[in-house]
Amino acid sequence: MKREIIHIDEEKCDGCGLCIPNCHEGALQVIDGKARLVSELMCDGLGACIGHCPQDALTIETREAESYNEIAVIKEIIPKGKNTLSAHLRHLQDHGEHDYLKQAIKFLKTSENLPFDISDVLNEVHQSEHKHTHHHGGCPGSMPVDLGTRKGTTNPMIREEKAEFGNSELSQWPVQMHLINPAAAYFRGQDILIAADCVAYATGNFHQRFLKGKKLVIACPKLDQGLESYIEKFQRLIDEAEINTITVMMMEVPCCQGMMKLVELAVQQASRKVPVKAMVVGVGGEILKEEWQ
Repeated sequence: MKREIIHIDEEKCDGCGLCIPNCHEGALQVIDGKARLVSELMCDGLGACIGHCPQDALTIETREAESYNEIAVIKEIIPKGKNTLSAHLRHLQDHGEHDYLKQAIKFLKTSENLPFDISDVLNEVHQSEHKHTHHHGGCPGSMPVDLGTRKGTTNPMIREEKAEFGNSELSQWPVQMHLINPAAAYFRGQDILIAADCVAYATGNFHQRFLKGKKLVIACPKLDQGLESYIEKFQRLIDEAEINTITVMMMEVPCCQGMMKLVELAVQQASRKVPVKAMVVGVGGEILKEEWQ
């Protein structure tokens, strides 16, 4: 499949940093006076950073994307220096990509003729593990978070609030389609609920009845812009994250049916096959249709 990703012309880049706050995934950082893509895995190709570069150093390139290969990425990063490599490893650590982090460290420990002392890099990563981590770019509310690690709190005030208002079954953040990254670890092998924006407001007991046990993605096929990127993200969830099933919940209004069309296009283009359930919700909250495709 083809994938869009940010390309940085280092000769044009003057390290001003204006692009950094506009990368939702924190995949861009200024290192050694240049903007660096420290995580190809987490770059969503949305291009929000491009319009903020006064030097026109950022472009989006479209290329055939094979399955993510951490070792290949490490080989490309090593020539960019110790600081860029350290930032890449810390980014993997901060985003819960522990398997890729282990792969990278194993490769580095067995590599010869590195242009720097690998022990210095690993010490930096180890030290950052015990510090409070900060999101390096974009809105902090867009940073991928696995909420499953926050369940079971012992805070009595939170427990009392949950008892009164009910438990949330949301297990990851963000949920808006433009902001989610299919490469996030919490999507792998999961059941996905793709819900139109209005669905949760129309249905009673949405969390316990429909969301429980699933990862959530929300979108509006009528009002959202750039729907072509949704097809690519759905396809990546199928092929790269190897999701288990897809449930699409739409309102009965005609404009909402576009959600299913987007998913169908992604399924057709994907190399894997996944079961898809279509659910149509009436404006009064009743389920009008529920069937596997």
